[in-house]
Amino acid sequence: MNKELKAYESLEPLFNPKSVAVLGASTNPYKIGYIQLKALIDGGFAGNIYPINPKASEIEGLTCYPSITAVPEEVDLAIFCVGAEQIVDNLQACAKKNIKAAIIFASGFSETGEEGVLLQQELANIAKENGIRIIGPNCVGLVNTTNGMIGTFSPAILAVPLHEEKAVGYVSQSGAFGVLTYMAAAQNGLSFNYFASVGNEMETEFSDVVEYMIHDPKTKVITGYLEGAKDTKKLRRLAKEALQLNKPIALMKTGKSSAGSRAAASHTGSLAGSDLVYDAFFRQSGIVRVDDYEDIITFSKLFLSNRLPQGKNTVLITSSGGRGINEADRCEGLGLNIIALSEKTKAEIKKHVPSFASAINPIDLTAAASVTNPELYIAPLRALVADPEVHNIILTEFPLYWEADNPYLQEFIDICKNSDKFVFITTFPLEGMSVPKGKAELEKNGIPVIPGNLNPIKGLAKLVEYSESYRKHQQATIQEEELPKKRINMSHVTGSTLSEAQATDILDLYGIPTTKRIVAKTAEEAVQFANSIGYPVVLKVDSADIPHKTEADAIRLNVQSANEVMKAFTDIYHNARNYKADANINGISVQEMLPEGTEVIIGATKDPNFGPVVMFGLGGIFVEVFKDISFRVAPLTRTDAVEMIEEVKGKALLTGARGKAHSDIEAIIDVLLKVSKLVTENEEIIEELDINPLIVYEDGVKAADAMIVVQKDVLEKSAVRG
Repeated sequence: MNKELKAYESLEPLFNPKSVAVLGASTNPYKIGYIQLKALIDGGFAGNIYPINPKASEIEGLTCYPSITAVPEEVDLAIFCVGAEQIVDNLQACAKKNIKAAIIFASGFSETGEEGVLLQQELANIAKENGIRIIGPNCVGLVNTTNGMIGTFSPAILAVPLHEEKAVGYVSQSGAFGVLTYMAAAQNGLSFNYFASVGNEMETEFSDVVEYMIHDPKTKVITGYLEGAKDTKKLRRLAKEALQLNKPIALMKTGKSSAGSRAAASHTGSLAGSDLVYDAFFRQSGIVRVDDYEDIITFSKLFLSNRLPQGKNTVLITSSGGRGINEADRCEGLGLNIIALSEKTKAEIKKHVPSFASAINPIDLTAAASVTNPELYIAPLRALVADPEVHNIILTEFPLYWEADNPYLQEFIDICKNSDKFVFITTFPLEGMSVPKGKAELEKNGIPVIPGNLNPIKGLAKLVEYSESYRKHQQATIQEEELPKKRINMSHVTGSTLSEAQATDILDLYGIPTTKRIVAKTAEEAVQFANSIGYPVVLKVDSADIPHKTEADAIRLNVQSANEVMKAFTDIYHNARNYKADANINGISVQEMLPEGTEVIIGATKDPNFGPVVMFGLGGIFVEVFKDISFRVAPLTRTDAVEMIEEVKGKALLTGARGKAHSDIEAIIDVLLKVSKLVTENEEIIEELDINPLIVYEDGVKAADAMIVVQKDVLEKSAVRG
């Protein structure tokens, strides 16, 4: 009995075929069918290659066959070098031949409109029925540089050198940009083992390729160009798997503009731009977000040194004071700490450098190190590697003429190898003066040498970010056992926006602290409740049709007596009717007047790609003006909740700034986790949620106001979920 293949295992015929058929192979050197065939030959593909062309007997010394079914041997992979109109018939022929993988270059499918969508769906049905894994259509193909499987019509792939180490996979939703990145990486000493252009992602999508690379022992780093993930839940699961294996995923995600933000009823919904949510998703998943192709190159080269930074504390060694200051500014701007060295470390450095050199950070060895005394580059190292506060050491210059057997170079390497510090060299990019002769020996021993034009300091900052995510993941505790899901009853809901009282009842159900309150139908009932809880109190209209009570002048604060309650009740009801005559008014809510505390906002919105997303921020102008907020995709872990609070710039107001008492951070974390649970369990019901403000005290929190928007399609249901 055959073992059922896992999804990623079924991609083996794409990446590691034993035989390849080229449909549409051509004798014309300018046709894709010839270029593809020649790429397999020139790439050194060791398996069998079968050109398919009914009008030729042989091409480049290879026997041609009139059709795929005429090939006498088994074929693992078919590469389609034919037009869109020929794809369906040829794919059906591949199914008869029992071929399990195909690469389809042709455009003219879902990217062209309704007719193309239907044609693509026909292809997808054939692939699904016959278990054929497909890259494309509308792609530039797939390359495996470890076995010569050059499955692309782009001649540029073979125009750049391959290097000995091939451990970085690359997957792209853009064919042309992907090829450019492949070439730039190769020209800078980084060879991808895999390159995949997924095109329309008809059958094999971006995350499928990522999954294959995660489980591939030859791949140490997974990189890519992403415009938008088709399956965000799968990508989140894969990111966790990759983090467990210490196999970073570094993605360039485009679309940072705010144009994707949608109009929404809640603060959270209006602030949750697509790029902000992606950014939060990457942070919590341990995916490294890079900004351009050079970041992919530098991050990968730094990671392949096989050492992770232990923290952000960074020391610069330079022979130019100006360059040292420039790079120090760059480090600080990217979140690395240029630390002040201890007196002990400075004293030790001063023993070994000239009196005119500087032992503060950046350590300036002056031009003497570059011209007459290159051994000075070694002098500070022993002191720095002995300092437990130092995590990273960056050399902005290095002796150009130290070759592999130079004793100074070997001494430098020995010091670095016997230390846990992350050490690398970044040279100023001058023609003929950038690459030390000992570069290969240094990199072989885990000391990267990267020219400054590739911004390796930014790469280090990204690697530090990844290292922190990896360590947190390794230290993560087992999650608590899931509690039973709650039931939200929608039978009493008449509109898409709940009244404050209805929303607050849902918060109560999930154990989120709320005010003492009652929705009074009469002024007498309002007075009776106010007397029972004590003054002062707050009165508000309770109506789903009037979510913005201040605009309607339908709220009164600090109401001090029974007479004031009577008057407030009458005024609020009158003003609400004048504001919206047809509003459905449930009554007037009477609530305890909360004492002063620190106001924060906690909210959630349903993102079209990620589902429920939770937001945190400080209240008032911090949200309205500064947009000082953080997001995470639900469900949240405790680590997510802590990081959300840490990311907000105004967090000092929660920790006792300006003489204020410390706020109850643990209570905020508790509410964030409960809101996450609420919106996750009721994903098909809740569209938006705001707790604004949540008042935070030294001990505890209370929700002063709440708003929930439900999805319209649930309003007809009498009760949802259990």
